[in-house]
Amino acid sequence: MATLALAPEIAPGPVPQQLLDRITRTLASQAEAYDRSGEFPHASFDLLAREGLIGLTVPPQFGGRGAGLAEALRVLGAVSKGDPSVGLILFMTYSFHAGKGDRWPPELYARLAREAAEGRGLIGFFRVEPELGTPVRGGIPATTARRTKEGWALTGTKIYSTGSTGLDWYGVWAKTDEPEPRLGNFLVPAGTPGVTIHPAWDHLGMRATVSHAVEFRDAPIPAAYAVDLRRPEEWLPKPGDSAPLLWNALAISTIYDGAARAARGWLAGYLNERVPSNLGASLATLPRVQEKFGEIEALLQVNATLIRTAAEAADAGDPPSATAANNIKFVATSNAIRAVEIGLQLTGNPGLTRRNPLERHYRDVLCSRIHSPQDDTILVAAGRAGLGIVA
Repeated sequence: MATLALAPEIAPGPVPQQLLDRITRTLASQAEAYDRSGEFPHASFDLLAREGLIGLTVPPQFGGRGAGLAEALRVLGAVSKGDPSVGLILFMTYSFHAGKGDRWPPELYARLAREAAEGRGLIGFFRVEPELGTPVRGGIPATTARRTKEGWALTGTKIYSTGSTGLDWYGVWAKTDEPEPRLGNFLVPAGTPGVTIHPAWDHLGMRATVSHAVEFRDAPIPAAYAVDLRRPEEWLPKPGDSAPLLWNALAISTIYDGAARAARGWLAGYLNERVPSNLGASLATLPRVQEKFGEIEALLQVNATLIRTAAEAADAGDPPSATAANNIKFVATSNAIRAVEIGLQLTGNPGLTRRNPLERHYRDVLCSRIHSPQDDTILVAAGRAGLGIVA
């Protein structure tokens, strides 16, 4: 199980900022230890469960807050400023319930929704494979679901499986063994026989996401746990349907903007406290330092404006297009990386010393580049749209 404590009675309305600030501080105090150990951040999720934040986007009829995109990103930003690895794991549960389990069996979705509202029920979606890579770039998964008398047996290997050792549920992208294979998500409860987690995640940053390899060997699942199967062509994006891409783009932007804001906060303290003997005043008094810190402020202000404006528009029923949403991801993550790089320029060796968190923030924020869609995909799509080239 990912968490230990049941959520308290949830008060209506936005999550109090005072609570979010406390969560940021607590998660930040634990982040270095999880980064060094590479373990799943259980204590962090126990805290989120106690405060009723696992089920933030769960509809109220199942006990959740029913938060919209803007409120969910506000909470995700506070969590990610404390520990972006926690934010990345949490995002998958938030985005799933924001979609309200569309096309899933209603009684099965209700079960997962109630679990999340109680502080459990973390779900992750496993899509990437050793040979295929990410399905975002096309292709059919090797992971196969074979029909059995009881339901299905799942065989295959997924890599970069975010949250692996701490999740309650896995949503596994696979094909069926039917004469005309269908593709879709198969729901696998953690602890299912035939599932092995291989500790393959030894990454530059985001180490507490425990994004290990997960192997399935005839893992048995009930028939009803084939929750969304379609013909391959039915999975192609529909014109004007930007909701799934919007959640991904804005959440990834928010998570890594949070890492950059954590770096900015540490840097402000360092620059005000560091008084070189030949200067007689803090580094923060130097015009050149003020100029570069102002650049950080500008980059992060642009991020905040882009993310908030898009989220509020989506909540109001006027979401940006898929191309526009992914452009925000490109700009926001680029700004986040640049903001932390400026901090390294201003600090020199101390910024790359492991006893200072700026080094960890930089390692974490660099990981923004690998999330789908990657920069080349985003920019080609934006260029084609701008040039009027129809696919």
